[in-house]
Amino acid sequence: MSSATPAPVSSPARRLPLAGVLRVGRPSDIWFKPALSVVAAIAPPNLTLLALGRLDLAMYTMAGSLCALYAHNRPYAARAGTLVWVVLGMLGGLAVALVAASLTGSAVVLVSVGALLAAAQKVLCDATRVGPPGNVVLTFVSSASLFAPQTLAQVPGHLALAAATGVWAWLVCMAPALVRPHGPERRATAAALKAAAAYADTGGTGEGQARARAAGYAAVQAAWQSLLSTSARSRTRRALERLVLRAEVALAAPAEADAGRLRAWAGALRGTGPVPQAGSERAAADELLGVDAARGLWARLGPLTPLAVRTALGCALAGYASLALGVGRPYWALVTAASLYQANVALTWSRAVQRVVGNVVGVLVFAAVVPLAHLGEAALVVCCLAFSFGAELLISRNYWLGSVCVTPMALLITEFAGYQKPGELMTERLVDTVVGALVGFVAAVAVTNRRAGDRVERALTAADRARERAARLVAEPHPDAAAVEAARRGLAVALADLRATADAAAGEWWLPALPEERVVLAEQAGHRTLAATARRQGLLPDRGRDTETEDARP
Repeated sequence: MSSATPAPVSSPARRLPLAGVLRVGRPSDIWFKPALSVVAAIAPPNLTLLALGRLDLAMYTMAGSLCALYAHNRPYAARAGTLVWVVLGMLGGLAVALVAASLTGSAVVLVSVGALLAAAQKVLCDATRVGPPGNVVLTFVSSASLFAPQTLAQVPGHLALAAATGVWAWLVCMAPALVRPHGPERRATAAALKAAAAYADTGGTGEGQARARAAGYAAVQAAWQSLLSTSARSRTRRALERLVLRAEVALAAPAEADAGRLRAWAGALRGTGPVPQAGSERAAADELLGVDAARGLWARLGPLTPLAVRTALGCALAGYASLALGVGRPYWALVTAASLYQANVALTWSRAVQRVVGNVVGVLVFAAVVPLAHLGEAALVVCCLAFSFGAELLISRNYWLGSVCVTPMALLITEFAGYQKPGELMTERLVDTVVGALVGFVAAVAVTNRRAGDRVERALTAADRARERAARLVAEPHPDAAAVEAARRGLAVALADLRATADAAAGEWWLPALPEERVVLAEQAGHRTLAATARRQGLLPDRGRDTETEDARP
């Protein structure tokens, strides 16, 4: 265990960031996959409804089609099951909303139902790590459906439309498996290699090395999770495992890593060519690679309780405030509030700023394109498809850029049932955006998350224990190879979890001072032990037995 005493270096009240909130970054490596998938999933149903003269039903077909946004980072075997659950979750939320809409016309009751649905969707998506786009799309569909005119007799037919398009979305998302069956795993491995190369460039020293190291371990952990999400161990998967192992070793000893070779391996993973061979075959401790994934759902739900309360309270109050102002579509305020909630208050604040800026600009974009959309129903469908593609193109650069396309698309969807007055539509959207962001953020501040500090302590304890276990094995004259491998990977997982937990807690509001010095010392000791363990396994040049033992000490 580390002997360092806690050093409370954080002030109880933390500043909310402004710098960089609207900064535009690089697009996601796979932005085109959800962009093309959602267009392919939306276009045939909507064009069919257009031909039948029933575009008023597009809201229900869109519910299923939007499931095509999910699970593009998962291997196809895992994606198949994930998408089934996404479609079922979409149908479940839609069913509750439609039944509620058919049983009552009370806007207060409907907002309350929408807030509870939003909280459930948020917690389940975060606990199961379904995303992006997470809960926002599910909440948009269910909240909008709450205020759609409905009778009980119509509910089965509307759900059938959503189910049919959900099946179509599943087929669209699974189709690339016919061409590139290991594409997601290859991309995840390439990302891990690139992140390890970026950290190797720093040599483990200098400004920005801590951030590069954290990003590297996060990418490696994501790659392991991708590889372990399926049980079949093909020759390709074994080769990818060895590459991820090389990335992990590079993170343990960046000064001795060859960044150029790591990048070359990453580049070779593009396309469908052979996977580069990196070292000899090595047994994979599968039961430990997926430590985080193996945790039960209930164990992950507990820490999300404050987030659930924030979401339910913020969405409900935002909807009630919208009703009090006489806005005809309170679900817009509800959805705005639901979209804000992130891992901590600081990130929630950033998302609130991005949401408001993106929606304001998006309303202006809608004002520019509405004359074109009103040329006919075909033009309306085409505009909707264009904005759905644009949203996925831009949202990975920054959330506010994606909102610039999402906002006019949402406004156009309301016109499938009939053209609206543009001025009234835009005014209500702006009012609901401001109300939802303001009330939703106040709820996030009001509901404190005091348990975040306890989770940092638990993560520190887990990291110290993992380091001690690895250090003991390194000190043994003839340790079991599988035990050393398991200890090294267990320590890597513990350190990645410690950094993620500390970062999340650092952004909370009015949290007791965090033991930041202990976290830094634990990370430094852990990474020295990782390097010593890798040398003991022969994954790095042996600098001598005494040096190994010294490196393993805190």
